[in-house]
Amino acid sequence: MNESTLWWIVTGFFVSLELLSGSAYLLMLALGAAAAALSAGLGATQAVQMLAAAFVGGAAVVVWHFHLLKRGPLNHVTDFGTLAPAQVHIGDHVEVEKWESDGTCRVKHQGEICVGRHFGPQLPKHGRHRIKSVDGQFLVLEQFD
Repeated sequence: MNESTLWWIVTGFFVSLELLSGSAYLLMLALGAAAAALSAGLGATQAVQMLAAAFVGGAAVVVWHFHLLKRGPLNHVTDFGTLAPAQVHIGDHVEVEKWESDGTCRVKHQGEICVGRHFGPQLPKHGRHRIKSVDGQFLVLEQFD
């Protein structure tokens, strides 16, 4: 098996990992492996292939990272439905009926169903909780006695 084929296999590996994880950074590394595969196909030495992979993959990661920094955070729809995180009142109380196996729960807050997650060192229990903060799409809940 020649070096070009091995680099194409590495490229496919990075692409498949990207499809599983959804991380665009793995796609950038796949671009670097594809550059190395092309350089191997042109007869470059192993050192040149590695440099091509490192330079193209690393440059793509840096460019993508700075693009994300320039763009800023996205305004995305959350699982709160029509309830925007800005409308959540920190310190409000909610009733947790049951916790799911993934550590989340569904609670009713201001007439809307929201997704909550537990805060604190103890195991989550059903009952009355206080909204401690908002973390992305989750209400962070702490046990209230």
